[in-house]
Amino acid sequence: MRTSRRRLVAGAGLAIIAALPLPQALANHVPLPPDHQFTEADFDVSHFSADSVNVDNQFLPVPPGATFTLTGTANRGGGGNAHQVVFTVTELTKVINGVRAQVLWDRDIQEGVLVEEELAFWAQDDFGNVWLMGEYPEEHADDGTVSAPVTWLAGVQQAAPGILMRSNPQLNTTQYEQGDAPSVEFLDLAKVFATNQHTCVPVGCFDGVLVIDEWDPNNQPEDGHQFKYHAPGVGIIQVSARGGDEQETLVATEHRTLTREELDAANLRALELDQRAYTLSPAAYGTSAPAEVRQPCPVTVTALLTAASPTTLPPTTAPSTTTTTTLPPAPCIPAPTTTTTSAPTTATTTQSPAV
Repeated sequence: MRTSRRRLVAGAGLAIIAALPLPQALANHVPLPPDHQFTEADFDVSHFSADSVNVDNQFLPVPPGATFTLTGTANRGGGGNAHQVVFTVTELTKVINGVRAQVLWDRDIQEGVLVEEELAFWAQDDFGNVWLMGEYPEEHADDGTVSAPVTWLAGVQQAAPGILMRSNPQLNTTQYEQGDAPSVEFLDLAKVFATNQHTCVPVGCFDGVLVIDEWDPNNQPEDGHQFKYHAPGVGIIQVSARGGDEQETLVATEHRTLTREELDAANLRALELDQRAYTLSPAAYGTSAPAEVRQPCPVTVTALLTAASPTTLPPTTAPSTTTTTTLPPAPCIPAPTTTTTSAPTTATTTQSPAV
């Protein structure tokens, strides 16, 4: 894991627009008990379908076009310095270890200065578990140089994917790995800490909040534990810490849907980072295929018939080019709707389990 800060991007997400549906056909999978708690040992490429990029787990939904800001402090180097994380769900996907993953873009800002930006790769299996397939974090030094020493992708250099969120997280269950990349000394573990909490942050109050305890077992006690508060249907709304030399405390202060122009710019920046990774991290990134931008969903004959008036119905002998029967190379996505939630001017309180 990165010693400069706990990995926030691997546990954040807000449901700003409706996520695309999960696959319903699980008949080819081995039957599992309804309360089965997945671990990293359950990873199997056959558990992922073409919908693996549609991450809509109730506690960690990440619909493309969503962006949000978490604001607080991080005591890097001592003292509580102003800290902000701006998180954006792009329209990019990337195939990693045989699984097509959603690409997320994270910017880490300390005292108004960009210190890190990262691409994270998430995929959801057919059972509803969200997996971390890899990370490309760029570190920005004070002298302007950029490096990416802790890049990892599942299936490369013995790196293995891990679970970011179970489909049915429950108390008093086993811990699980969120990712393991020995070549860069990355290993994070997680465990359900609390359920059904009531938590208030600047963007609102939420019931049924799930609290996940995350830690790096190889860097204790200096690294401490990080607690992430997941509101159902929303995602991360708060981050707190216990122990450790450096602590990060954040709350959600804004979340909204990007405009078309903003999303295009986010896609472009993520593509630039993806391309630069081949130069800065060739060992981890070199064998991967470039990220792709999702295309708008094609209009089918059924949609045309639904939208057409009686006087403009297409002829029954419409040419075959108006019918789409195959998936595009990268998954398609409908146009996002505009939704904005900003922090109110008055402060709110948080009722949370003691950590």
